Amino acid sequence: MDVPERKDLRGANLQGANLIEANLHGANLQGANLQEANLRGANLQEANLRGADLFYADLTEANLQGTNLQEANIEKANLQLANLQLANLQGANLQGANLQGTDLYGANLQGANLQEANLYGADLQEAKLEGANLQGAKLGGAKLERAYLIEANLEGTNLQGAKLGGAKLERAKLERAYLIEANLQGTDLYGANLQGANLQEANLYGADLQEAKLEGANLQGAKLERAKLERAKLERAYLIEANLEGAYLIEANLQEANLQGANLKWTFLIGANFKEAKLEGANLEGANLKEAELGRANLQGASLERTNLKNAHLEGTNLEGANLERADLQGAHHLSFDQLSKVKTLYDTKLDEEFLVPLKKKYPALFEKPNE
Repeated sequence: MDVPERKDLRGANLQGANLIEANLHGANLQGANLQEANLRGANLQEANLRGADLFYADLTEANLQGTNLQEANIEKANLQLANLQLANLQGANLQGANLQGTDLYGANLQGANLQEANLYGADLQEAKLEGANLQGAKLGGAKLERAYLIEANLEGTNLQGAKLGGAKLERAKLERAYLIEANLQGTDLYGANLQGANLQEANLYGADLQEAKLEGANLQGAKLERAKLERAKLERAYLIEANLEGAYLIEANLQEANLQGANLKWTFLIGANFKEAKLEGANLEGANLKEAELGRANLQGASLERTNLKNAHLEGTNLEGANLERADLQGAHHLSFDQLSKVKTLYDTKLDEEFLVPLKKKYPALFEKPNE
């Protein structure tokens, strides 16, 4: 099809038109009907497609750099390998669109509808996705470093292996999201909803998860070193062998969470709730559990060397075989003689006098220096 030289195609009916490799650089196609149009390899750089209808259009490898697609209908369109760098897609409808491998670096997708869209391997670095709907979208292997996903809807989204380093996900909805092996290093997830999300082997080093909802989330083998989890909700979360070394879990709720074999060395757990949590074999060396709730928690065989358990609540806590060397248990609530008699060692442990004297008399071996 011949394209008019002045390229003023506002409101034009181009449904089903053959525009393969057409030069529409800077063209005004505002409100145009381009349903099922063939625009493969077309040059639409800096064109105005605001409110245009591109339903089922073929834009494979098209150049849409800096193009205005604000409020355009791009539902089920094929944009595979297209260049959409810095494009304006604010409020656009991209439901079910194919954006596999598409370059969306720095694009504006605020409030856009990307429900069920295929964004596998797409480049969304520094893209603006505030309030965007990505429910059920495929984002496996996508590049989302430093992307703005504040209050975005990512419920049930597949983000396996996605790179989200430095992304902003405050208050984002990530319920049941698939984040296996995703890179979330340094990501801002403040107040995000990750209920039931799968974060197995995910990298959350230094991530901000303050006040995040992680009830029932799977964090097995996840890297959470130095992550901020203050007041986070982790009830029934699955944290087997997760690495939380140096993480901040102050006042976090880990009730009934599974932390078997987890690394909690030097973790800040002041006032955290571990009621009925499973901590068998966990490493809590040097952790600060001051005033923490550990009622009926299972700490069998856990390493609690140099751990601060001052004023902690230990009613019914299983401490069998736990290493309490140099730990501080002064002022611990509901701690019993029977619980302490079953630990691995009490060498250099700080205890209230009511326990120290009778335990030393009846179980002197507990106070001997353990064999290296």
